[in-house]
Amino acid sequence: MKQLSLLLMMTLISLTSFAQWQGTPGGGGNFKKGPSIKGKVTGVVADTLSQQVVEFATVVLINAKSGKETDGGITDEKGQFKFQDVPAGKYKLFVSFLGYESKSIEGIELTLEKPDVKLDDIFILPSGLTLDEVVVTEEAALFENKIDKMVFNAEKDVTTTGGDAADVLRKVPLLSVDFDGNVQLRGSSNIQVLINGRPSNFFSENLADALKTLPADQIKTIEVITQPSAKYDGEGSAGIINIITKKKEIQGYTGSISGSVGTRQNRGTFNFSAAKGRFGFNANVGSWYSWPREAITSFYREDIFDGESRVLDQNGTTESIFFGPGGSLSAFYDFNAYNSLSSSFSFRSHGGSRDGSTKAVFNDPINEVYQEYTRFNTSKSSRTGFDWTTDYRRTFKKPEQEVTLAFQMSGSNGLTDNLVEQQDDLGSDESLIFKENQDNKSLNLESTVQLDYVHPFGSKLKMETGAKSVFRQITSTYDFETFNYATEIFETDFVRSDVFNYEQDVYAGYLSFNAKLGEKYGMVVGARYEHTGISGYVDSGETEPFSESYDNLLPSIFFSRKLKNFSMLKLSLVQRIQRPGLRNINPYVDQSDNRNISYGNPQLSPEITNQVELGYNTMIKGVMVNAAVFYRHTSDIIERYLEVNDEGVSVTTFRNIGTNSSVGLNFFTSFKIAKILSIRGGANVFTYDAAGTINGVELTQQAIIWNGNVNATLSLKKGFKVEAFGFYRPARQTLQGYSTAFRMFSMGARKEFLDKRASLGIRIVEPFKRMKEFPSELSGETFVQESNFAIPFRSFGISFSYRFGKLDFKQKNVRSKIKNDDLKQGGDATGNM
Repeated sequence: MKQLSLLLMMTLISLTSFAQWQGTPGGGGNFKKGPSIKGKVTGVVADTLSQQVVEFATVVLINAKSGKETDGGITDEKGQFKFQDVPAGKYKLFVSFLGYESKSIEGIELTLEKPDVKLDDIFILPSGLTLDEVVVTEEAALFENKIDKMVFNAEKDVTTTGGDAADVLRKVPLLSVDFDGNVQLRGSSNIQVLINGRPSNFFSENLADALKTLPADQIKTIEVITQPSAKYDGEGSAGIINIITKKKEIQGYTGSISGSVGTRQNRGTFNFSAAKGRFGFNANVGSWYSWPREAITSFYREDIFDGESRVLDQNGTTESIFFGPGGSLSAFYDFNAYNSLSSSFSFRSHGGSRDGSTKAVFNDPINEVYQEYTRFNTSKSSRTGFDWTTDYRRTFKKPEQEVTLAFQMSGSNGLTDNLVEQQDDLGSDESLIFKENQDNKSLNLESTVQLDYVHPFGSKLKMETGAKSVFRQITSTYDFETFNYATEIFETDFVRSDVFNYEQDVYAGYLSFNAKLGEKYGMVVGARYEHTGISGYVDSGETEPFSESYDNLLPSIFFSRKLKNFSMLKLSLVQRIQRPGLRNINPYVDQSDNRNISYGNPQLSPEITNQVELGYNTMIKGVMVNAAVFYRHTSDIIERYLEVNDEGVSVTTFRNIGTNSSVGLNFFTSFKIAKILSIRGGANVFTYDAAGTINGVELTQQAIIWNGNVNATLSLKKGFKVEAFGFYRPARQTLQGYSTAFRMFSMGARKEFLDKRASLGIRIVEPFKRMKEFPSELSGETFVQESNFAIPFRSFGISFSYRFGKLDFKQKNVRSKIKNDDLKQGGDATGNM
């Protein structure tokens, strides 16, 4: 495989040399020498008769030579539009809006000397169309449906102020997020989350916890890619979620300070950006803290053992506190129009403590055992991670031709410290009395090298190719110490203590062609090859070392057809792979409840998913409509699996349980009523149809599942906005049952002042319900298990922000090319990695 990786790298270096020969000084190619730089096109749309600006008008920038749409959008509340990163060339502009005559602006030219064009005000004439009924216009400023993804512009939202990334994701079409922050895309948790187009080791370990560390007011947009092409890693069988944070380039400096105080959570952030000439940097730092709150838990399990019923009944309370600092620093430098370098470093941390007690009753008639006991749990946890990325980008005279070399190093360090003490309430069974420490330390290191090359063959065909290597090293140290009541000291339990070492190396290469077939049809065809090698062992040698390798060729095909009124029909077929996540394979045994234990499984195989999707999007009289139907088949699906052993202990681990087939429909719409009220909403309906054979027993589970959300925004005068939001996330289905449905309602308001430099807001979550319950139920051939978790949920909070410095921003694309879309994420995790 090292030879194969070397061959791929040499091939791309050859392509790079070929590209440089064509477009660099001294080369003998066909292209002219000279730099290539991108500019912007800005302007204002106004009514010819009233001279008032026209907001929400559709503006499309078209390449004058090819007739291809380069970019598009709508005007803001000031009638303004702005197209960023526009290559030098000749263009024309098309402006349209309901009730007005369409207008075309010719002769727009961006040159290397003058790459930025500010157009004179564009006046459009009313067409005489009178709408006696309610006027409905588009609200595409919040949602955008692009050819390869759905985009949610989070910075336009009011009700997420003072929240975290999970609160933002709950607003995004196709996504559902439960109370703990576990994310599903169209019913599947097999997703990959990227930050600014790059992976994060911190997010791959425990997505739910990591989302809490990212403030909502730091998120610019959320991109949802349901059918990734060959250039993306094969991981994330359900799709990719890319979180874009607010990073801007200016000439001069700017900054902001923001914060929120509430009955549940508090946040504070500081941002600063500066640039001069071709150099610029961005920095931010922040932290959050949640007030202590007490949860009520219940657990009931009944199983059949030797023909008799055994019962375990537990009830308890737990008080928890959580906090998390974080920050980032990024910089870029443009050597010239050909060459640029960007680098970024970010760190995030999440910690907390739990203190609880549980009353338990265990009744086992067969063994004549009846026990009543109380268990006290005190735990502290922390997880800190960093990501450092550096990208070198080489562009050429030929539009869209570029080479990118990227390097990334990620690391994280986790610690979980559990103190468990148990006492016998009846005073008749000394075996129930114990006190022990259960610690798990983890260290994860990941290095990535990636080379990408894009080469256009004229205006109708483009090739993308690249190679990538990812090297992961994971160490999990678990220590158990039992308290000796005679000596009053803790003694190491060497039988249960050990060190788990795991390595995973991935070598990949891809080739993709993007073709324009006439003026209305488009096609993207590609394939990605990935080789994976894994190995692992424990220091004690108690278990046999293991190693495995597998190869995957992952094809992808996309077809698109442009229709009238900016409508589009899309058909895609892809194959994806989902490797087990780092927490899925951790063999650390969580024994904080010694009758309900869990651990990971290092022997898991990857999931393989085939998916076909047909999508349609259009604008109907200002109403945005997006709909899609899909079929997805997954083999070797990874799920948690529960068994009750002879001692009456619930044992949960991960298994490749079998297959799952899912048929689904998703629908989303957005529109505006009477210019001040925006309505947005969507729903997803899909099936869960799993089948597998476990321990010789055939198991099946079928369900029809739906989720959805609705959001309304009332825009009033003088910078005042009011919003309301509600969503429903269904219970997560598994082969053995379901767990935790989740619904939430929130509303908020925000007022801008000081020339929009400052804002003050209020947010209310679940005003009509103080507590929220999260039930689950699992069943097997010989058992039924039910549990419930209830926690105070109603919250009130206020938020503020203030911006200073120069505010004439211009976006600069400094995202890394590295996208490690390759580890199973979500909350189905045991242990700590």
